[in-house]
Amino acid sequence: MPANADEKRPGHSEALIGAGTVVAGDILFSGGLRIDGEVRGNVRSLDGQAGTLVIGEKGRVDGNIDVVRLIVNGLVTGRVDAKEFVRFQSKAQVNSDVEYAVAEIHSGAVIQGRLLQRPAAEV
Repeated sequence: MPANADEKRPGHSEALIGAGTVVAGDILFSGGLRIDGEVRGNVRSLDGQAGTLVIGEKGRVDGNIDVVRLIVNGLVTGRVDAKEFVRFQSKAQVNSDVEYAVAEIHSGAVIQGRLLQRPAAEV
């Protein structure tokens, strides 16, 4: 396996907001971002960039999320737009509407809001 193989995995993160860290304000990122702390603001990937956001089990986002790929195992309160796919892992708790192209929902995930699948022509 090549040394840079991890860079192509959807769950790979280039930046980390660690447990115990609170960020107040909007975040704009490219590549990968993992949140194990708390973000009080909107999170979105740069336009045209294939960004992946991972929200860990202890992670929390109080704001809107607009990304290409999203993996959630923590708490999200705010509108979610995942352009390619969203994966809700077993400890995910989402209190908002979610717009997506492809969704994977693990047993135990809680979603309190509408799931809106984007038609194939819009993906």
